[in-house]
Amino acid sequence: MPYEFIISLRYLRGKRKQIFISVITFLSVFGIALGVMALIVVISVMNGFSEDLKHKILGTSSHIVLQHYGKEIGNYKELGKKVSKVEGVEGVTPYILRQTILNSERNRVGMGVVLRAIDPETAGNVINLKETLKEGNLEDLSGDHSSAGKLNGIILGKDLSISLGVFCGDHVTMVSPVSTLGTSTPLGLIPKMDKFRVVGIFDSGMYDYNSALAYISIPAAQKFFNVPGLVSGIEISVDDVFRARTIAGNIRQELGPNYLTTDWMQMNKNLLSALSLEKRVMFIILIILVLVAAFGIVSTLVMMVMEKSKDIAILKAMGASEGGIMRIFILEGLIIGFLGALLGTISGLLISFNLDKIESFVEKTFGIQVMPADVYLISELPSQVNPADIMVILGVTLVIIFFASLYPSWQAAKMGPIEALRYE
Repeated sequence: MPYEFIISLRYLRGKRKQIFISVITFLSVFGIALGVMALIVVISVMNGFSEDLKHKILGTSSHIVLQHYGKEIGNYKELGKKVSKVEGVEGVTPYILRQTILNSERNRVGMGVVLRAIDPETAGNVINLKETLKEGNLEDLSGDHSSAGKLNGIILGKDLSISLGVFCGDHVTMVSPVSTLGTSTPLGLIPKMDKFRVVGIFDSGMYDYNSALAYISIPAAQKFFNVPGLVSGIEISVDDVFRARTIAGNIRQELGPNYLTTDWMQMNKNLLSALSLEKRVMFIILIILVLVAAFGIVSTLVMMVMEKSKDIAILKAMGASEGGIMRIFILEGLIIGFLGALLGTISGLLISFNLDKIESFVEKTFGIQVMPADVYLISELPSQVNPADIMVILGVTLVIIFFASLYPSWQAAKMGPIEALRYE
């Protein structure tokens, strides 16, 4: 073992005449631990938030959306067969997307909603609506029951059903905001209306979807909006979501220039960019906390150099080089920083892995909701530990500590034996 390392450990263990140095050393270790712990917890929460959001977005939306330039698609069945043959495509399903108004007996004012018409037989291959369905069955949407005196089915988001005051089995009235679908009478234009029976309620985990999204069958939508045989586009799922852009390009090449493809990253570009930027900004802000703690290490080493001036003089008289003296105090700083980083990593990982329990404890103790669903996109505080992020945090922390240790170590190395012993 190099003598520099042995002396560094001895300086940490040895009794000091000035206890103030020990206090500063403890505060330095605590500061580094606090900074590393905060970095790990915050970055883990950001990772969990990003992954949870991606999962919920991909659960409600498709990986790729295929549309025709300037018009709706009529030959969607043949087009879907052609798209399904492209390498990487796992499932295809047609859809119709419209904006409409829903009201009920308990809510006569009505709610503006995004209406998505789907094919229940193929929609499960693209979106995981069955997994998010809390009540009812997806199969109840299929078929046009109006001819038999039955109402067409509709599936509502959880918060939308609460706003309308309806449950499974209740009826809602759909009102078209498009004037061309209304009926002209001597008393004025009467908007087109139709009743639907609530056959299911879903919970996607995202308030924006739960409060403003509803599903009906494609035949029911084609009849209500008077678009027989037409759909808005085709939704596509792929085997690798991170190759969605490449597969979308292959689909365009296969179908020709009249079709437009949009992958999930393009559809949520602003949101994903904001999450990435926020993660970087939080990393930079919390690194400042580590920099502040590094000043404590500088203070510790400066005072230690002043206290150990006699030892430095003796070591130089015995033949120790300036580089050896410098390495002693650099190792001293790195040991202090490593202890702080180790404690911070352990505590940060413990908090990150038990964040759900901590959140539940805080909510029960103080009677508050940490993540209100109507304010945030998610209702729970997620956490995902990424080993690569942990390594980056530890690496950056040790680099900061190394540079913080250079100046005091350089001062110690430049100290002459005679000058160091002058006042001894």
